[in-house]
Formats: sequence, structure tokens, C-alpha cells
Amino acid sequence: MTGYRFFRTLLLCAVTLVTGCGGHPRDVLTPVADTAPQSHRVDMLIATTRSPSVRRGEMFTGERARKPYFADLTVSVPSGSARKVGAIAWPRKLPADPATDFATLKADVIDIAAAKAWLSTSVRKTPDGSALVFVHGFNTRFEDSVYRFAQIVRDSGVHSAPILVTWPSRGSLLAYGYDRESTNYTRNALENLFQYLAKDPEVKDVSILAHSMGNWLTLEALRQMAIRNGRLPTKFRNVMLAAPDVDVDVFRSQIADMGRQHPQFTLFVSRDDRALAVSRRVWGDVARLGSIDPEVVPYKQELAEAGITVIDLTKVKAGDRLNHGKFAESPEIVRLIGARISDGQTLTDSRVGLGDKILAATTETAAAAGSAAGLILAAPVAVVDADTRDNFASQVDDALGAKTSGQSRMSGGCKTIRPEDCGR
Repeated sequence: MTGYRFFRTLLLCAVTLVTGCGGHPRDVLTPVADTAPQSHRVDMLIATTRSPSVRRGEMFTGERARKPYFADLTVSVPSGSARKVGAIAWPRKLPADPATDFATLKADVIDIAAAKAWLSTSVRKTPDGSALVFVHGFNTRFEDSVYRFAQIVRDSGVHSAPILVTWPSRGSLLAYGYDRESTNYTRNALENLFQYLAKDPEVKDVSILAHSMGNWLTLEALRQMAIRNGRLPTKFRNVMLAAPDVDVDVFRSQIADMGRQHPQFTLFVSRDDRALAVSRRVWGDVARLGSIDPEVVPYKQELAEAGITVIDLTKVKAGDRLNHGKFAESPEIVRLIGARISDGQTLTDSRVGLGDKILAATTETAAAAGSAAGLILAAPVAVVDADTRDNFASQVDDALGAKTSGQSRMSGGCKTIRPEDCGR
């Protein structure tokens, strides 16, 4: 697929999907008063290679910074019936109401010394000296990554120190190439964070959760670390790969470079992931890791030999329209998988591979999920909304040129291309 055809595909899909999407207010990171004591607080450390924004409520843009920045954020998550598990209650208007909305209570940019102090204090508060690192995916604005991570931490019941790694994504469907290069731009910064966690004696356990394009960044940083140190630290025990937008051939090489001592990888795949179908065409028609069939040759044997657990979610129908973030609307799955891991059980397809069984299996034990490794994946790619539409004006002309200036070019929506091409 040529660059023009790819961008045209994205635009056509965006025009179709965006109909009826209201979006959410901007600048939601302006702190508000804590007026709902019954709501839940999520404190997190932010490590980012995004450039600071001149708008206080935005904090960081989608552009690349010359150095990493750190921030200390507290998000209030409403309790009770204000939202469903797995969902973000975006404020309908500003200022946000902590009783009904996700609301920012604190948003401070801090220096590296303060970031180290935050980590030390937070890890000491955990029952097991654990930290959780979350790396978001493609098409994600800064506030989207913050509120999504707050939702994950709250709904999973995680007790670990939460660390959000957010890289420069422009939050636009048309910025796929820019976003991909931004993950490469962030590799060294993420490896430096991993090296610090590995050397910090107060940190006893590290779990990593990555989604979509964030998996490429995560795997590359781990690979660099293994090559530099000779191996990966034993405290890096769990790495959860959700819908990874990674070439399967490259993944083989990355795993080999990490050596025999590598974390327990849990891979979540779905063969009906339409976003990864588009990505596959962009990258030379080589299978993407997140959409393989784990039961066919050669994947089944290779994954078994590498000790990689695979969860096939193809039959799970809950999730976004692109089937790229199925966990977001499946709270039962989040709880069930979290309970399995927190109990020290191995995840297998026979236990969680079939959607109907999963949806029927929620129990009181499942609802009590509470370890870092049990947090699993309520982190879908950002949906096309008003935020993405705002990016079209500045990028469509550059990406598509005069070829898309005619209204007739867009009138057919996704009907003009194959359905599986309607990704990203």
C-alpha cells in the first residue's frame, strides 16, 4: 500500500467513524477542588518525552521534547453508579465534578529528584515493594493516557506504585508515521527508567503493561537493556502485551536478544483486530503480533518454546468498533484475568479464551483482583472523536495533497475499501 493510499484509508475510516462522536472537553488537567470525599484517588508518576504545553489544563502536547519531563498527578475517580467498570467518566463540562466525573486534583511538573522521592515514598507504601509501568498506544493525547491509566489502576485494585510512560503521540489518525518514530525517539528514556527501577533496592517487583504501538517501545527498551546488561533483571517478572502492533519476525529477534532470562510474557491477540489489519498492509503484509492465530504453525511451537502465554480473544465480542481494545468494555474479563494472576495461576486459553465462558465466570474472587500483574489491559487505543477532528485541518492537506480536495473522494466512507482496512 502506498503512502497516499494508506492515508486515504485512514481519512475515509475517520469520516465514517466520527459521525455522532461528541468528544470531550479539552484542558481537563486543570486541578479542581476535592469536593467528593467518597470518590477514589489515584496518585501516579508521569515520565514523558512530550513537550510541555503553554496551556495549563493540557500540560503536555504531542510534540517531542529535548529531554524527559516528570509530573505528579492525582486523579479522582467517581464511585458508585457514576460510571461502569472499564469506562472513563469524562466531564461533560468544565470544571469537572469529582462526584460524577474523572477530575484532576493535582497536576505538578516536577524535577528528577522529586520524581525519585515520589517513587521511593510510593513503593514503601505498597505491600510488596512493587511498581507498575503503563505504556499507551497510538493516537493518544496526554490527558487520554492519564485518565485511562487512572481507570486501570482503580478498576484492577492494583496496590503497586503506578508509573505512566507517555510518549509524543499527536492524537490523530493521520499521524501514524509520526507516532511510530516517536516511540523510537523514546526508547532510550524508557530504558533509563527501567535501569533505575532495576537498581533501586526499594523496588522489589516490576510489572509492565503495554498497548498497541506502545508494545514496540516497550520491547525495544527491554531489548536494549538486556544487551547492555547481559540479561534482564529478575524483578521484571510480568510483561503484558495487549494488541501489540509489532512485526512477528522482529518480535522473534527481540525475544532472542533478551536471552533465556526474560520476564513472563502474556500476549493478548485477536484475529479480528481491524486496526492491526491496516498496520499489516503498511508494513509489507507481514503479520502483526497482536492478530496472529496462536494455534497454527509456526506460532504455536515458537510461543511454547519461549514460554509465552497467549490469550486468544477473537471470540470475545465486547470492545471498540475496531476490535483493538476489547478489554475496555469487558470489565468481567479484567476482573477474571486479574484474579487468576493475583492467585499465581497460569493463564491459558482453556480458562479465558472463550468469550461466553469469561462473561459468565465473574465471581466475588474475580472482583477482588489486586496485584500489579493482575491489572490487565483496560487500555484501548483512543477513539476517533472531536480531538482527532481538530487535527485534520493541519494535517489532511499535507498528508493527502490535492488528490483529496474533491468532496466525491470522501463521499463513500469505508464502503469504498475493504472492511478490514478501516483501522487506526
